[in-house]
Amino acid sequence: MAAVIQCHVGPMGRTKVFGLLVACGLLAGCLGQTRSGDQARNADAKEITLTIVANAAVGGKNARGANWIQNWVIPRFTEMQKAKGVTATIKFEQNGTGDEDFKTKVALDLKTGGGGDIIEIDGIWLGEFAQAGQIKPLDEVVGDTGWDGWDQIPEAVQGLGEFDGKRYGVPMGTDGRVLFFNKKLFAQAGLPVDWQPRSWQDVLDAGTKLKSLQGVTPIQLNAGSAMGEATTMQGVLPALVGTGRPVYENGKWQGDSAQVKDVLSLYRKIYGGGLGDPVLQQEANGRQRSFTLFSENKIGVLLESDYFWRSVVEPKNGVAAMADRDVAVGWALVPAKEPKAGVGGQDFVSMSGGGVRVINPNTQYPRQAWEFMQFLNSAEAVKESLAGTAQLTQRQDVNDQVLGGDPMLSFIAEKVLPITRYRPGLADYPKVSAALQQATADVVSGKSPDDVARAYREALVKAVGEQNVG
Repeated sequence: MAAVIQCHVGPMGRTKVFGLLVACGLLAGCLGQTRSGDQARNADAKEITLTIVANAAVGGKNARGANWIQNWVIPRFTEMQKAKGVTATIKFEQNGTGDEDFKTKVALDLKTGGGGDIIEIDGIWLGEFAQAGQIKPLDEVVGDTGWDGWDQIPEAVQGLGEFDGKRYGVPMGTDGRVLFFNKKLFAQAGLPVDWQPRSWQDVLDAGTKLKSLQGVTPIQLNAGSAMGEATTMQGVLPALVGTGRPVYENGKWQGDSAQVKDVLSLYRKIYGGGLGDPVLQQEANGRQRSFTLFSENKIGVLLESDYFWRSVVEPKNGVAAMADRDVAVGWALVPAKEPKAGVGGQDFVSMSGGGVRVINPNTQYPRQAWEFMQFLNSAEAVKESLAGTAQLTQRQDVNDQVLGGDPMLSFIAEKVLPITRYRPGLADYPKVSAALQQATADVVSGKSPDDVARAYREALVKAVGEQNVG
């Protein structure tokens, strides 16, 4: 990826050769290196080549995104550049591999000075790449990052592309987590069908009323190792930000803090108090089973992402379709432990995931790459990428257009995205997540929150080092 400018030197003495090499190096890097921070290099080029890399393939993995890039993005952007007198060649490097294999490939490309100009990565990898120096803050790569599109991306969502207070990329889309509840069961238990709990105790109180219904599990809060990352994202982390502290802050992972103990105590109240099904948390297909039970009116409250609404209980094609979804399923914001107790003094909280596009620091065309990035994230392009489906995007203006007919997804866009948080994109996160999953499994099995918190801290120290645990 580094620009290579050859210097042709005829037969002459060493002094003259050295002088020419120094001159070439000062001018543009004819020793095969691009100067760090040279955001204006090739800014006026009339012929450019840019490569976009994604873990998507036409006819394969993430085919919709691949088709969009190949059949819409590339032709449109090429035409735009032609109108400006620039001949642009846009290459699409398709991949259809497992996420970890793709991550390894991208890391190797960046480490060796290669790779595409624009790269799509999972937001959870951002901090890891940044700490390794493989990606750099956006303004260091391209200079001025002014763009009217920022006004359409909620600040909380912009956080997906940020690390240590610096912006590295542009979010490509996101999701949000809420409490889904069965309105029919709520009505039977004498609970309001427009339910909005304002504390953890409100959720527990609703569970207690639902407990009176025969054959109904009042609350499903993902727990245990069998559910994997679903336990962390749809259980521990939303609860933890509801205590006012994220899992990672100021360079430290939370250990056996009062907040972690609060979260473990919440699990204990649910599963030790007969409000949740502890056996379900141990099943290999427990999460899928919980979906089925909810669709069969056997679970009252379930914390999930909007994926649950649009893909799980979707009336026609859902994996646990509910024909009466639109009237039977309600949703509510996830409350903090108590009002104002959430991160940032929030009353309500959420967690989100999503991808990020970053610009390779080694690009020969930083300004043009930034222009391409803006185009990829423009309202027109983002709307086109949906191919007519109703799904959350990073842009509020697009969400306003495409989600109008879906009250649940509109709720996520309008109420959840402005308050959401993201996982720390660090290399140690998977080990921390695994330790949290085990901690919830231990509580569900009957161990005390205090004992589990101590064991969790020991596992955390072993995984990330004492110096990295707060």
